[in-house]
Amino acid sequence: MKNILIIEDEKAIAELERDYLESHGFAVHLEGRGDVGLQKALEGSYDLIILDVMLPRVDGFEICREIRQKLNVPILMVTAKKEDIDKIRGLGLGADDYMTKPFSPSELVARVKAHLARFERLTMNHSERSDDIRIRGLSIDKLSRRVMIHDKESLLTSKEYELLLLLASHPNRVFEKEELFERIWGLDSNGDAATVTVHIRRLREKIEHDPSKPQYIETIWGVGYRFKV
Repeated sequence: MKNILIIEDEKAIAELERDYLESHGFAVHLEGRGDVGLQKALEGSYDLIILDVMLPRVDGFEICREIRQKLNVPILMVTAKKEDIDKIRGLGLGADDYMTKPFSPSELVARVKAHLARFERLTMNHSERSDDIRIRGLSIDKLSRRVMIHDKESLLTSKEYELLLLLASHPNRVFEKEELFERIWGLDSNGDAATVTVHIRRLREKIEHDPSKPQYIETIWGVGYRFKV
């Protein structure tokens, strides 16, 4: 049974999320304070974290930043704010996905299942042998999921790694943003191309010598991205 931590100070919303997730076979733990939720996230063993932005004591952005520095676990952020800047900020701090209140509980369950399935596929294939990808100083070890840039390891989130692996495995092929979202996040894009844009920017910051002049991930304006060889 997968364990999910919900950090949400609105009790009615937290309990609704819990009830829907439990009805689909998940074990759910609730916490309403940001500081306590952060401590539980770092000390517990959770398979996914649902994180509200506006929380007492410590806000969701700071919690996301702290978790991402220490753990590789899917993070789904939720907020009542509709501004794109909040979404971009959350994704920029390492969140895997972002939902705006109000949302359908069934959509929440679908997204949770999609993120867990993808994360499990990434982490459970250690027994499968596969060749490394090596291109101009960048190497991807598929077995250990380690990425090296000129012999220095670059620490990627699960979504950043999955994006890089997909692009590098199909060099010179152009991927539309919508296709990348559907293949990496496992959901229909619904125009959510900003999620891909933010993750590509963060990925470039970690693997490119000069992110403003990328040598690996090239933008094809009006279409999407491709990995140059």
